[in-house]
This record gives sequence, C-alpha cells and structure tokens, in this order.
Amino acid sequence: MRPPLTIEEFFEVFHRYNEAVWPIQPALLSLALLAIALVHMRARRVRQAVSWVLAGLWLWMAIVYHFAHFTTINEAAWLFGALFLLQAALFAWYGGVVKSLEFLPTKGASAAAGWTLIVYSLLVYPLIGFAVGHGYFASPTFGVPCPTTIFTVGILHFTDQQFPRFILAIPLAWSAVGSFAAAFLAVPQDLGLSVAGIALLVMLARMRPGSPGREQSPV
Repeated sequence: MRPPLTIEEFFEVFHRYNEAVWPIQPALLSLALLAIALVHMRARRVRQAVSWVLAGLWLWMAIVYHFAHFTTINEAAWLFGALFLLQAALFAWYGGVVKSLEFLPTKGASAAAGWTLIVYSLLVYPLIGFAVGHGYFASPTFGVPCPTTIFTVGILHFTDQQFPRFILAIPLAWSAVGSFAAAFLAVPQDLGLSVAGIALLVMLARMRPGSPGREQSPV
C-alpha cells in the first residue's frame, strides 16, 4: 500500500505552512511550555487551563494546517481537519466546561511516560529532523499534527485518568496515521507516534470502568 502523495509533496506542504505562519511557531511552543507549567500549579482551577491550551492547539491544527494547507495535496485532510475540530471541542467541553478531565502533578510510571513523550515531541523530534537533513522550514514543526499529538499524549499522562475514554480515540487514530507517514514518507521522527499510540492503549487498559464522567456522551 502506497501513500496518496509523494515525499516531495509532503515536505513542500510543511515548507509553505512554516513560511506562511512564521513567527507563530515559537508562540505555539510557548503554549506547550505553559501547559507543562500549569500542570504543576497547586490550584486546581489554574490546572484546568491546560485543557484550553490543548483545545487551542487542536483548533489551530484543524484550521491552519489541515484546512488551509494539507487539503491542497490530500482531500482526506478535510476529514482530518473535522476530526481535529472535534478533538478541540472535546478538550474544551470536558476539560474546560464539564471539568471531568482533570490535570494534576503525577509521579511514578505515568509521569515517566508523560515526560518521555513531552521531551521527545519538543526536543528530540526536531533534532531527528535536523539529523536527517530536514531544514527548519521544511520540517514538521511543533503545531502541526504529529509532534503535537505526541505532546498531547504526554500531557494526558498528567491526569487522574478518570475521563471519558473516547477523548483518546482521535489521538490514537492519528498515532496510526502518523506511523504510516513515518514508514512511507521518510519521516523517522514520526516513529514516536507509534510509541504514543502504545502509551494510549496502556492508558485505556488501566482506566477503571465506572469512573466519574464515563457515562457521558460526546458533544
């Protein structure tokens, strides 16, 4: 099975996107750092703002990356963008409004997995891109789906893991899509999405049935 686009087309989209939105990339990276800081705040109300950060990132990816840029080479991006819009709504509703998605400082294996994915998405991911010869403007920068999904999975490890399971469905699906890109479109850094997908499956397996908020329907 071959991808519906060429490697050259794939990386040209990143080049056009990065040039068009520059210098917003450092601001998106700052939002990620803000989310990390918020997770470790004492006040629960302050930590809830992490959900709004995630909602903003997924809204950005839906509109600015998928709809405005990726649709120029792949019509499936309209579907991808719609799903990313839904994910943004889920973060906003369940984290910011209903507040059944609660972030909190975590220790142990969950924290170790979360930090591993966060560091990979923000630091190791771009370093791999530079190592294989991808210039900055031709690389998947933070704020496009693959590194941002890895970051999202990492930050979700800093929750009580008692939120509705379907919140993880779209990041899990994108982990599979991105792993395909890593294999067929010469993006070795996207192999981290396979690890993120496994981490999501482990999280799903460890979630306790009947926890608060599980019986709610998606918006």
